[in-house]
Amino acid sequence: MTSPHPRDARISIVGAGPGGLACARILQRHGITVTVHDRDPGADARDQGGTLDLHADNGQAALRAAGLLEEFFALARPEGQEMRRLSPAGPLMDHQVPAPDERFKPEIDRGILRDLLLGSLSPGTVRWSRSLERVSGPAEGPRRLYFADGSTIETDLVIGADGAWSRVRPVLSPATPRYTGVSFLEAWFDDVESRHPEIAGLVGQGGAHAADGERAMFAQRNGGDHIRVYLIQRVPADWIPASGPTRQDTERIRALLLERYAHWSPRMRRLITDNDGPYVDRPIFALPVPHAWEPDPAVTLLGDAAHLMPPLGVGVNLALLDASELALALAHASSVDDALRAYEKTMLPRSIETARLLDGGAAHLLAADGPGSAEDGRPRT
Repeated sequence: MTSPHPRDARISIVGAGPGGLACARILQRHGITVTVHDRDPGADARDQGGTLDLHADNGQAALRAAGLLEEFFALARPEGQEMRRLSPAGPLMDHQVPAPDERFKPEIDRGILRDLLLGSLSPGTVRWSRSLERVSGPAEGPRRLYFADGSTIETDLVIGADGAWSRVRPVLSPATPRYTGVSFLEAWFDDVESRHPEIAGLVGQGGAHAADGERAMFAQRNGGDHIRVYLIQRVPADWIPASGPTRQDTERIRALLLERYAHWSPRMRRLITDNDGPYVDRPIFALPVPHAWEPDPAVTLLGDAAHLMPPLGVGVNLALLDASELALALAHASSVDDALRAYEKTMLPRSIETARLLDGGAAHLLAADGPGSAEDGRPRT
């Protein structure tokens, strides 16, 4: 089968995260029809996670290609670039304050970014409640997508933007994410200025990090007067049930944490004791390094589906850059196959290089002398 021209191809994106939606938006700006399939029942089905910093040289560049950069700046929080490093005893060790006009990596809540991208798409682009089970069909295409509701569709191009546990990835690669040995436990604080003023003052307008070599905390200001705290430990992936409590047993988990952080100051331990609601267990997984695949004329990947890495400030930026480069390659190529080769020729070496830099980086967050990463060392989810 001859690879179709992108304007004639049936293009299916699996996953309505930032990468998948940005790819769809840029394709539509170039007159290319696309459909996005997502397993969620709707846009508001679940919490979308914490805040993201979009960098000028990748994430923002993709939003420029999407025609959404000025809307992004209107919604973003440049003050969120503030970064504090604290001692476990509480004193401020280092403080980075952005200039009033600094726009290199402003913060935006993940849900707000997703709403911006969703609102930019043609009506009906996203098909909700479409949980992909598998992909079949000949390598040269067309491919067939099988969904959990029993429906199937035939498509000329499958773009896997479906995250860490991608159902598209097995078509190209046998690789599966591996546990890094580091786990985040997420805690939420609501109405912080009125209900948690001491924590609000401790964290500031951006992020605050503290570590003692074995464990760490990262507190992150979100929009809407919220703060998320990530308690970072080197533990087995099943450390909570192995220690006795269930993952829903907030009080018993809190007691375990207070033992583990017993030598931290009372002020810092309030980030453990005063949270609103349950903890969220987030063991950190990453794909093997390097991760690549043989060319396929009808299937490709972007974002975490292609290169899941520790959450150190690059994931969403790479996903958006992937999305932009793939969409632009499709907009300017004479065939889908040519576009995929051009895209992967750039994306795969870049992602392998970045993954090598970040390999083991989650453990660096535990270092007592401050976080370390290829970028700013700030954990992201």
